[in-house]
Amino acid sequence: MVRVAVSAEAVGAPCWLSLAARDLDAAERFYGAVLGWTFRRGALGEEYAVGERDGVPVAGIAAVAAEMAVPVAWTPFFAVDDADTAVARIRERGGTVGVGPVAFPPRGRAALATDREGAAFAVWEGRLISRWRVGERQAPAWLELHTRDAFDAAVFYGGVLGWADGSPSGCEVSYERDQVVLRWHGEAVARLNSGPVESASARPQLRPRWLVRFRVPDLEAATAAVVKHGGSVVPGGEWGGVRAPKGADEQRVVVRDPDGALFTLDAPTDEDVPEDVPENTPEEIPENAPEGPGGRG
Repeated sequence: MVRVAVSAEAVGAPCWLSLAARDLDAAERFYGAVLGWTFRRGALGEEYAVGERDGVPVAGIAAVAAEMAVPVAWTPFFAVDDADTAVARIRERGGTVGVGPVAFPPRGRAALATDREGAAFAVWEGRLISRWRVGERQAPAWLELHTRDAFDAAVFYGGVLGWADGSPSGCEVSYERDQVVLRWHGEAVARLNSGPVESASARPQLRPRWLVRFRVPDLEAATAAVVKHGGSVVPGGEWGGVRAPKGADEQRVVVRDPDGALFTLDAPTDEDVPEDVPENTPEEIPENAPEGPGGRG
């Protein structure tokens, strides 16, 4: 029997992605058509579904936007060993806690928050989803924080999530080409980018945010599917045309789903090659094992 990983074994690392949606059935149809996901309803109820690619969990979708009065948006979850401690650290450092910690027995506890600039994120204490991955290379998803000052943001998140604290289960932080790179077990799992953000901007890609990027095998086909199924392409790219695009930006398209949730489609690159899964991520778990934030892994 393979043991189930818990958040204390991956402190500070991204551990899940979740979309707050209005209509779960409509969201399943859209993301299934655009990203090729299949869905299963998780143990959190019929209003929560786990999207999978080739049988591997990628993200969760919850029809809670109206009930909880939260924006329709993608939110990254970060693993913590104690949700109460993480919430206290968020408040101490000038962030805002919107919800939680909320218990999801027997899986764990979660809290939704925003950093000092207003970028939304969540913390998770408990069991982790089996085989879930996010990263710069072959993983199906990738995270980037768009913020006013990446180094200042790294201080905030480092204090909240224990980045670079020397813990064997923690994350490492490096500074590369004016960006902050977060690594877990040596693999890049997120980047923090400084840019011309405006909290009240009418252009959503210019607001401080954690931008979720999904890899697709055919960028042109996926972009066409977005429009065909009621979404839209966001003009100006990731920085709304304020900052000139770099070479890699030509392989990305910023889009919105029919309810307005912003995300990016990424074309595959030559670097998208197989790599080893970090040892703390279980390959499989038995059918009767406990569940993580999105249901059974």
